[in-house]
Amino acid sequence: MAQLLDSVPSNTPEPIFCCYVNATSSMQVARVANVPNWYFERVVFPGQRLVFEALPDALLEIHSSMMASAILSDTIPCNRLRVDADGGTVTPAYDSAPAESKIPAAAAVDV
Repeated sequence: MAQLLDSVPSNTPEPIFCCYVNATSSMQVARVANVPNWYFERVVFPGQRLVFEALPDALLEIHSSMMASAILSDTIPCNRLRVDADGGTVTPAYDSAPAESKIPAAAAVDV
């Protein structure tokens, strides 16, 4: 599913489809902040998959929520989150959580 709001600037190279999975038990904020003239920020709930368009050289910042604050916990190159838009499956190549905080597959939310 293509992102309809806040689309990648039209004067940029070919965007890629990306998928990030929040495999933690806490809410996160995903943000792309290194693309000029473009702002992308979404809340990602535990077990949720976030599918979005980005530039290959974009960086996805993951902010973890802690009692009334957010901490930058990871920065992921979007080219590592690339998925095949025509294949019908969404399987990210990047795993966001340590093994002890994984959510069981049965609890995952498919989008």
